[in-house]
Amino acid sequence: MLPGLLPRSCDTFVALPPAAAGGRVVFGKNSDRPADEVQEVVHFPAAAHPPGAALECTYITIEQVEKTCAVVLSRPAWLWGAEMGANEYGVCIGNEAVWGREEVGDVEALLGMDLVRLGLERADTAEKALTVIVDLLEKYGQGGNCMESHMAFTYYNSFLIADRKEAWVLETSGKYWAAEKVEGGVRNISNQLSVTTKIDREHPGLREYAKSKGWWDGEKEFDFAATYSYVNTARMTTSRGRYCEGYKLLNKHKGSITSEIMMGILRDKDSGINMEGGFMTTGSMVSVLPQQPNLPCIHFFTGTPDPARSVFKPFIFVPNVTQLLKTSSPTFGQDDPVKKQPRFQTKPDRRHELYKKHESAAVVMETTEGKGKEMLKDIQELEKQKINEMESILQNGCLDTSQAVNLFSQCVEEELKIYS
Repeated sequence: MLPGLLPRSCDTFVALPPAAAGGRVVFGKNSDRPADEVQEVVHFPAAAHPPGAALECTYITIEQVEKTCAVVLSRPAWLWGAEMGANEYGVCIGNEAVWGREEVGDVEALLGMDLVRLGLERADTAEKALTVIVDLLEKYGQGGNCMESHMAFTYYNSFLIADRKEAWVLETSGKYWAAEKVEGGVRNISNQLSVTTKIDREHPGLREYAKSKGWWDGEKEFDFAATYSYVNTARMTTSRGRYCEGYKLLNKHKGSITSEIMMGILRDKDSGINMEGGFMTTGSMVSVLPQQPNLPCIHFFTGTPDPARSVFKPFIFVPNVTQLLKTSSPTFGQDDPVKKQPRFQTKPDRRHELYKKHESAAVVMETTEGKGKEMLKDIQELEKQKINEMESILQNGCLDTSQAVNLFSQCVEEELKIYS
């Protein structure tokens, strides 16, 4: 871990009925990353792969599976994996950086962000995604630089995984892990271990390893977060900090949480959840997962920094989705500094079209009183219009697939028009 880069990135939230309104599951995440890092929104269709095919992840190559699900991802443009995303079955995953007693090595393996994408590509339920992730963790391990820099920034990972029916919190320390099932109410994760004594699945060697390290005496009740990190779990929801602030915001709106409420939580600057500074919120996501299987899941992504000055744009999985060209970053193939050894010697311009236009617009919104306010009002109205259109689809159960193929791309065009 870099000196000065202490745990201060990302918050992921889920609300399940009865905490969420309308019998739906609502998922949200802010991806907090280095301020100059570009986050892209990309879609990959479902695919079949030949037996024995290899898969090149960010740093290592692993075995590919025969079939992968369609996914939509928000990811740092330099890597293979994703900070957050969803698949065609309504599975959503977000990850967090966590640190604890176990030292983080710098051996290149699977990044936590690779595991997010692999879970989405290979599972049709939240619990199956959890199984995919822990199996890959056991086989390949986690590790490698998590930042596009020659300076190492490494961490272990926690994951919040949701589908239409339930959610799971999966937290890791090296190859060891513990998971908690969330069947109702609200749950959030931040940059600390938070699974305590309610452990629904765990690594078979989790407790023995803790005993061998002298972290647990085998007598008192086993508390994963207290054992594997330095967290005072008795004060987790009352002390200051983003985990506690997120917990309070979710509970403030308990019983009425909608996509719009979740967007408001992600935009909250006073709590530190909408982060500013050297690490900032570089991309945001909110998903609505109706429990009725005949209704579509709706996934909103910004693809731009600072959700308070961004548009949450809707995406729905339908066949033949229009390519998300305006939120896809340029690619550099084998010439990419990530692929070359030693890595990260140079930093190419990875800005996509929406990012560039938003970058200029953000300056106007911040510095030009009249024009800036007008622009902000216009993007807020665009977002509100899209939220209302999506609500109408969920209320009426009527989806025009010919329009849904262009849904996200069309909204990007409308946003670009405001900026120009």
